Amino acid sequence: MNNRSDIPISMQSLSDNPEYTIDSGSRQLMNMGELWKYRELFYFFTWRDIKIKYKQTVLGFLWAIIQPVLMMAIFTLFFGHALNVPSQNIPYPVFVFSGLLLWNLYSTGLSSSANSMVSNSHIIKKIYFPRLIVPVSSVLVALFDFVMALCLFIVLLIYYQQAVDLSALWLWPTGILITLIATLGPGTWIAALNVKYRDFRYVIPFLIQVLFFLTPVIYPIGMLEHEILQYIVAISPMYAAIELFRIPIVNESPDLLLIGISAISSILFLIGGLFYFKKN
Repeated sequence: MNNRSDIPISMQSLSDNPEYTIDSGSRQLMNMGELWKYRELFYFFTWRDIKIKYKQTVLGFLWAIIQPVLMMAIFTLFFGHALNVPSQNIPYPVFVFSGLLLWNLYSTGLSSSANSMVSNSHIIKKIYFPRLIVPVSSVLVALFDFVMALCLFIVLLIYYQQAVDLSALWLWPTGILITLIATLGPGTWIAALNVKYRDFRYVIPFLIQVLFFLTPVIYPIGMLEHEILQYIVAISPMYAAIELFRIPIVNESPDLLLIGISAISSILFLIGGLFYFKKN
């Protein structure tokens, strides 16, 4: 006769070791409690990517400064001197560098976050952690480069003796925050798409190049005579960030309607990106 006294023990062991299913059933776009629980991973992924980015380079972190400086010199030579592009009554190098600061943060963060899920697939398949940490950490790597370039921008302001409205200086962190929102939205969206369709690795550089010329980085929006063109440019999520960042150093009042359109565009991209990322 078989002894079945072990059945309650087996049932008890099953109840003590439940199975968990990882899916997208939750309605929360961002589970802040879970992200806080795994907060150390933000530091791990970010610092790891920074070390990999500058590993075995002679100049190291100086590349974060050299790139915007060279771009500033080229645009100043061809657009500032040769084409006499207006610069809102400030020196053109200061004008273009203020735009390149945020644009490099956006473009670097967008391309890195878009490829982050594929490049970290070996980790994702082994252990569980909130997947949103991966693209967010890629954006934080770009923020590290931005901080270094911002120090050079302050030196540039001193060199050109450019007056800064200290009462409006709070718009700098506001512009940075909008840039991060504008980066994370499309970044998470394309990161999810890139897992399914690897064609997006070729689309991303082209997309960034097109957006660069559709955003007033190297020219003021006042150059566009047709009002419809200004509204098209304002759809760019980076327009509001750059315009707000420039307010403390320019003497012109911004168009609040265009800034509002761009800010709403950034928020919509963020909501859409988080929703699609979570869904997939």
